[in-house]
Amino acid sequence: MPIAQLISPQQLAARLEQPGLVILDCRFALEDPDYGQRSYAGGHLAGAHFADLERDLSGPVVKGVTGRHPLPEPATLIARLQAWGIDADSDIVLYDDGPGAYAARAWWLLAWLGKRDGVFILDGGLKAWHAAGLPLSLDPPTNVLGHFTGQSDKSLLLSAEQLQKRLGQPTLTLLDARAQPRFRGEVEPIDPVAGHIPGAQCAAFTDNLGSDGRFLPADQLKKRFAAKLGERSPTELVAYCGSGVTACHNLFALCLAGYPLGSLYAGSWSEWITDPQRAVATGD
Repeated sequence: MPIAQLISPQQLAARLEQPGLVILDCRFALEDPDYGQRSYAGGHLAGAHFADLERDLSGPVVKGVTGRHPLPEPATLIARLQAWGIDADSDIVLYDDGPGAYAARAWWLLAWLGKRDGVFILDGGLKAWHAAGLPLSLDPPTNVLGHFTGQSDKSLLLSAEQLQKRLGQPTLTLLDARAQPRFRGEVEPIDPVAGHIPGAQCAAFTDNLGSDGRFLPADQLKKRFAAKLGERSPTELVAYCGSGVTACHNLFALCLAGYPLGSLYAGSWSEWITDPQRAVATGD
């Protein structure tokens, strides 16, 4: 079974009463951290639990040391997954407003802990759900304690020090999921330093989506990433972004295209620039 799976609104609507199904609402806005919780309170998919990027899907920020969204401690995350009723064999559907960036972060965290089957992203998110004319609910989800256990897979992660040692190696494919203007260092609306990690290629996560906000077909994604990889092995690929969130969108899209799950530099740009000794590049 492929590790990256999509589900359409119609498919999900037909499965809402399925025993063992867990739905996580991952809506978030960087400029308004309370947006997700407010939106969830205003209506969500029936039975969905709210998964907050900063409180649930990230660990504590240590100023000057970590990036903006460090990974949560595995034990803390596992306890949260259990509180949402997740078991080892649960089918899990993740959604956000539509682009899938926050849903993909939850998908990657589950894969990191070993949950690599039965995990779906709602293709097109809540926007597609609305477009299909499907209803929302105001009812709270049923709270049943799950029994999920997992172990973090260190092979999926690179630290800043490990990445620094690999810079310049001809086998490395380093993909930056931020938009071109931020990658080039022309603008930087969030972090105090503009630019990108030397040797990286810009692979804006939004380019994984069609004009309808849904993921491109697998063959188109394959073509996109094949151009980034060239003759290099996909097993040497490393993804990053501003804080380790939208990079997961690229890793999900790569898996949709049939590539193996690549590595994540979770600290990403916001961690990289905490050390002024680390090199910074601008332009293309």
